[in-house]
Amino acid sequence: MSEPIRNKKLDNMTAPTPQNTPLNAAPISSRAQQPGVDSIKEEDLERQAAGLFAANPALASLMQAKLGSLVGRSSGYIESLPGSVRRRVAGLKGIQKDHSKLEAEFQEEVLQLEKKYFAKFTPLYQSRAKIINGETEPTEEQVTVGEKKDDDDEEDDVPEEEVNKDEGKDVKGIPEFWLSAMKNQISLAEMITDRDEGALKHLTDIRMEYLDRPGFRLIFEFEENEYFTNKTITKTYFYQEENGYGGDFIYDHAEGDKVEWKAGKDLTVRVESKKQRNKNTKQTRVVKKTVPTESFFNFFEPPSPPSDDDDASSDIEERLELDYQLGEDIKEKLIPRAIDWFTGEALQYENLEDFDEGEFEDEDDEDDDDDQSDRDEDDESDEEDDGTKPKQEAAECKQS
Repeated sequence: MSEPIRNKKLDNMTAPTPQNTPLNAAPISSRAQQPGVDSIKEEDLERQAAGLFAANPALASLMQAKLGSLVGRSSGYIESLPGSVRRRVAGLKGIQKDHSKLEAEFQEEVLQLEKKYFAKFTPLYQSRAKIINGETEPTEEQVTVGEKKDDDDEEDDVPEEEVNKDEGKDVKGIPEFWLSAMKNQISLAEMITDRDEGALKHLTDIRMEYLDRPGFRLIFEFEENEYFTNKTITKTYFYQEENGYGGDFIYDHAEGDKVEWKAGKDLTVRVESKKQRNKNTKQTRVVKKTVPTESFFNFFEPPSPPSDDDDASSDIEERLELDYQLGEDIKEKLIPRAIDWFTGEALQYENLEDFDEGEFEDEDDEDDDDDQSDRDEDDESDEEDDGTKPKQEAAECKQS
């Protein structure tokens, strides 16, 4: 349904001839895998190249100009063909044009089919939400079907203990359902911090809706809580109006709601305190500053697409691709099969074999505990009488 994020500089350039490097137009489907991680050798080569260009800006500029002039340029192969052959090549391009129109129609019909069945799924999602939040109880038929499914999935013939229906009658619905489901979904679990869990325990439903234009919206519903005043927090993903190569929809950008944090409850920042001592008077004072920190709620502040002259465009594009894939995981995996993520059964269908421990080497991580203790200690610094405030540099805010 969609393609990878592409550099917009290349969108209007012509496709290469057989003598040039082929253009990569492999689509990111609705069930695309997570962005790959470079191997250690690739990372070393990238660091060496980056160091070389950083030390010699003139060389980097020269290389960019040279490569930019080659993109889309004909090698001369087509022009060297006889006129009758070039005419046939033009005819094949005409056929390909008709094929592209059919591909676009196909993708549009697939989207309409998805919307048709999404309308059928919606009542099921609504029933699920009512049971989770304790507004209703499952029917006997639903329980019987669910228990039979468990029996069919059991590999060993181990007798189960009989469920006591009266046990836990004072418990409402299924507590912390969505938090538990999200923590079992690998890509989302990496974003959730211990501090986030307190807020995510108040999550009552996650749902989605299609837009009138190409795109979709994720809706997170919360009960009243001590962290923010929002009842719902949404994240909307937009596709470009025009289809890409092969008729696929191309991801354009995302927009998230602003979280209305209550005083002192913003989970996307942390407060650092430092004790300062005046060098002359020996008096002390405590200076506090807020710095960005990792949090699931950074998900609602997506990165902006890079400009044409942005030096960090590759890093931003990686973050954009990861942000898009997280949205797809919620839309295509978490919402349709929430109960399987809650129980952990969905994990057996993930490609966990891709993560072979033998392919990775241990690296010395930074000692987070030491860093935290250093921040917690009251550092004493000399201060001149002119009252100059210490320079405050905000830490880089990274969105997983």
